[in-house]
Amino acid sequence: MFTGLSAFPLTPLHDDQLDERAFAGLIERLVAAGVDSITALGSTGSYAYLSPDERARVAHLAVEHAGPTPVFVGVGGLRTSQILSHVASAEAAGAAGVLLAPMTYQPLTADDVFELYRTVAEFTKLPVIVYDNPGTTHFTFTTELYARIAELPGIASIKIPGVLVDQAAQHRVAEIRAAIPEHVTIGVSGDAFAAAGLSAGCDAWYSVIGGTLPEPALTITRAALRGERAAAFTESERLAPLWSLFAEFGGSLRVVAAIAEHLGLVPERCLPLPIQGLDGPQRARVAAVVEQIGL
Repeated sequence: MFTGLSAFPLTPLHDDQLDERAFAGLIERLVAAGVDSITALGSTGSYAYLSPDERARVAHLAVEHAGPTPVFVGVGGLRTSQILSHVASAEAAGAAGVLLAPMTYQPLTADDVFELYRTVAEFTKLPVIVYDNPGTTHFTFTTELYARIAELPGIASIKIPGVLVDQAAQHRVAEIRAAIPEHVTIGVSGDAFAAAGLSAGCDAWYSVIGGTLPEPALTITRAALRGERAAAFTESERLAPLWSLFAEFGGSLRVVAAIAEHLGLVPERCLPLPIQGLDGPQRARVAAVVEQIGL
């Protein structure tokens, strides 16, 4: 299950309430496109802003509307007891796995994070994806910590930050692969880095854009995993104006929300407050890029 394209959909809100119809539509769109898995309540799904009841409902809706497509559910939280409660909700919803990021307020040590994963792995029979996202969690994994955690029973995959330069990506993936058990897959994140990561030997792409625009993400994924590096890089380069907007506007979330709103997939101002989203001129630029590259 932990290979190919895992699509990370938004969790759209309307008047500060979960828009169940829009969310279900996003899930059904991903299933129709043929993504390999769906990860609900990732960072793109704004899990940190949602109540436990909202998160449980999102997990249920995702599994209900995904049909045979595996659904992984983000379970991150600030306290271990809260995380275990989210894991239980994911289990009750029928999730195929859980995605765990070490959220922080006070800085975490490597031992803090190891004990978190150990506790979760002992608590659940669901496979666990290690979510390394230093841009949002402010915790940076080392290769040594990857290796310690990957030895725990139930650890299925590690989502690593992307490396843009092809040779550097090959070196980094080989370094991680040598440190972890063979059965643990490596997934790349950071959409601009996907072609390089997959071509360098990553097994999966944990994709922001794949949750809203699955077709170009699938084109990159399928080409790279078939060994067609040139085709994967060509498609990624076609999307370069989009990657530039991600960098300019402080990350992918606001841009992807603006795309989904522009395409009528979610309501206007779908992000949880206090996140305002992009302003009018910025939205116009996003719309122009969508039209420019035929999204």
